Amino acid sequence: QTPNPNISINQNIKMKVLSLIAALPVVAAFAPNSAISNTRAVTQLEAASIQFVKGLEEKVVPDIKLTRAKDGSSGIATFGFNQPNCFDASTAEMGEVTGMFLIDDEGEMSTTDVNAKFSNGKPQSIEATYVMKSPAEWDRFMRFMENYSEANGLGFNGA
Repeated sequence: QTPNPNISINQNIKMKVLSLIAALPVVAAFAPNSAISNTRAVTQLEAASIQFVKGLEEKVVPDIKLTRAKDGSSGIATFGFNQPNCFDASTAEMGEVTGMFLIDDEGEMSTTDVNAKFSNGKPQSIEATYVMKSPAEWDRFMRFMENYSEANGLGFNGA
């Protein structure tokens, strides 16, 4: 068989994109890509999910803001969910919000830094913060985000 030249080109582009993402100094964000429909594609990447209640996948796609230390030693991801489905009456029997769980085929990352915002006594949104304390944690988070963003139509916007 002859090697497929498109595979090496695609891998090359992917590596350049990952290198660009990893090299961002201060602020960046993942947000829903307006050019892509908000309906979820069923792919092998569907395994990447966010949960607030164990076993209940969050269907609302968040806005995500990233900051990273200039030396790359740490970073913070701030997630904003408007009207998350974990507040729906139909999901109340699933349990209470105990944290934010980022789950993919590599495992689970989590944070308990989760805050709900209320309006007229009703929950409206959730803001969650995930702190990365090492370059290895940043790399792991970026692998999760690559899978999650592809499965959910998120685009990357550098600041």
